Amino acid sequence: MSVPLPLASAREVLHELRKSLPRGWWRLPSLIAVVLSAAASGVVGPLALGVVVDAIGAGDDAPPLAWTLAAVMAGAVVTGAVLTAVGMVSASQLFESALADLRERMVDTALHLPPARVEHAGTGDLIARAGDDVAQVSDAIPRVVPALVGAAFTIAVTLVGMAVIDPWYAVALIAITPLHVFAVRRYLRHAPGVYAAERAAMAERAQHLLDTLRGLETVRAYRTAPSHLDRISTASWAVVRWSMRARGIQNLFFARLNAAEFLGMAGLLVVGFVLVANGHGSVGGTTAAMLLFLRLFGPINELLFVVDDLQSALASLSRIVGVIRTAAPRDPVSESSRGPAGVEPHGTEPRDVDPRDVDPRDVDLRGITHAYDAGHPVLHDVSLRIAAGESVAVVGASGAGKSTLAAIAAGVHDPLVGEVDRPRSVALVTQDVHVFDADLRDNLTLAAPGATDDEVHAALRHVGAEDIVARLARGLDEPVGASGTPLSPSEAQHLALARVLLADPAFIVLDEATAEAGSTEAGRLEDAASAAIGGRTALVVAHRLSQAASADRVVLLDAGRVHEEGTHDDLRTAGGAYARLWDAWSRST
Repeated sequence: MSVPLPLASAREVLHELRKSLPRGWWRLPSLIAVVLSAAASGVVGPLALGVVVDAIGAGDDAPPLAWTLAAVMAGAVVTGAVLTAVGMVSASQLFESALADLRERMVDTALHLPPARVEHAGTGDLIARAGDDVAQVSDAIPRVVPALVGAAFTIAVTLVGMAVIDPWYAVALIAITPLHVFAVRRYLRHAPGVYAAERAAMAERAQHLLDTLRGLETVRAYRTAPSHLDRISTASWAVVRWSMRARGIQNLFFARLNAAEFLGMAGLLVVGFVLVANGHGSVGGTTAAMLLFLRLFGPINELLFVVDDLQSALASLSRIVGVIRTAAPRDPVSESSRGPAGVEPHGTEPRDVDPRDVDPRDVDLRGITHAYDAGHPVLHDVSLRIAAGESVAVVGASGAGKSTLAAIAAGVHDPLVGEVDRPRSVALVTQDVHVFDADLRDNLTLAAPGATDDEVHAALRHVGAEDIVARLARGLDEPVGASGTPLSPSEAQHLALARVLLADPAFIVLDEATAEAGSTEAGRLEDAASAAIGGRTALVVAHRLSQAASADRVVLLDAGRVHEEGTHDDLRTAGGAYARLWDAWSRST
């Protein structure tokens, strides 16, 4: 069962946003001044038009007044438009920069998370956060930021303008505020949970899609497409259900806003009628008040409408910041832990080792017990010491725990029980090798960014892969991967082994790294693996027993326990399980 990465609280989101604006905070005062000036410019037009109405009502037909007011209104409109545009662009730039910083810090954190934590969460969850959630926030910024920054100032300035005409107009405007507050509070009561559930459903859908696409050949081979499609369909309909529920909440929210607009307009008309009828107001003043209120429709509706976008963006920000705030991994060099219920510690007492006899390249696994499900251990009290420069092959039946032991030795998983000492420089090569969508040189130098072309060629030559460069028209500059020249499984594995040489780690773990090669390429790839190990400390999960024969020592796992251990020749002579396994393999080859 997957365990999603955590969500951040509103306080944590605000804290991380502040950290993402260390170089842009000085823009805020000037941004506020620009937006406030734009809001003030918008009040000029309705007030001037009110003066025109009163002048006409008084029989004043002096052309200069009309032209003057027209010029003032036109100037206010142009000034307001320019300042609004400047404010929107500046605000968007400021917060887009903050989002870019958040995204970079999220990816950096994700790259340093323990692989086991990412596996437990599911790569779909992480991809959804880095893709869908970042896109959601990025799309919301151009709508939310101008609305939040501009609408608040516009409402405040308009309220002041109404109070200048007559305080009763401001009172009428304030009287309908509870309706807006009610609409927003009811919306906020239900919307956050719905949006969070919608995002989680999207992550679940992404996970099922990734699982199916990554294992497409296996799905076809075992004809399990219907069950995978059922899971994708179920996850997709879950997204649809949550999305429809979100749309329903939106529609109810908008209906309440429309009711507030109607009541506000009616209230202002009543107040204007009473004031004019009693001689306390003018038709021009009422006209100006009504125009100011109509002018508020846009900012108020925009502000309240973007509450929807804001909630969606905050849900996404919570997921993005949740990755950033994830606890830092423990030191992988030397760790110990106790298992959950159903996994009892065995043999966890540290062995007496003279520090003078310990080489920093040694690997020591002591009392390792591990389980993916509580109560069902896959490794039981496994202890293994690999001396510096020694190669140890691990063999056994499928399900014996070989890959789990390799993952723990490499630091991919932490043991539930036991201790692991390993060098800090570790390279793991599995049968699932990725070729990046880049040129051949970049695919190799990612392990050693400073490597020269001569060093790259030497690494390829050392693992017998120089023919890859020879067959590519542009050599190291040839694009490979998804959009470039395809590489065969054997070539991809050779590429991975060449990366190991360029990285030059102290400890190498090969987990059936030759399994993807066809029978015609098996020998070449095994030779390449041996060349990559080349005197380094190595743990090899042997896909073929010929790899075990060339190792310094062989460990036979059976049901998660060390069943036999020794050199290849000693185990064959002993006539035990390894000898029988070797005889059966020899007859089949």
